Order: sequence, then structure tokens, then C-alpha cells
Amino acid sequence: MSKLIQARIDPHTERLLRALARRTGWSDSKVIREGIKALGVLLAPTKRRRIVGIGRFRSGVADLASNRRHLRGFGR
Repeated sequence: MSKLIQARIDPHTERLLRALARRTGWSDSKVIREGIKALGVLLAPTKRRRIVGIGRFRSGVADLASNRRHLRGFGR
């Protein structure tokens, strides 16, 4: 391993660590490493949702997607 980390844990967290180590058969260190990895997956940044096609074509009108005036009479 490349990095050694020391941490203080409260009694409740220590009980959780011991229980997880017993259930998995892993060492304390492995339980902590896997827990950090799992938290990293849960808190990973999500990609921003985009509407398909926006910004793909140039119309020459800068505010085409945001100005309602351009949509007057559309679909009639």
C-alpha cells in the first residue's frame, strides 16, 4: 500500500467496523478501503442532463432557444 492513514473513530463507528469485518471476513483496513470506494461511487459527480439537439445547429439567432418571441405562431 502506498499511504498510511490514522483516524480516530467513535465507539459506534468502531462497532460498525468490527461487525462489517466479521460479516465480510476482511481486515479493518480492507473494510475502510472498500467503504471509501463505495462512498466515492455514491457521491460521484453526475453528468448534467442536456436536451438532445440544443446547440447543434447554427441558426444565426443568438437567443433562439430562450426567446419566446421566436416561437410565435409555431405549430399553427
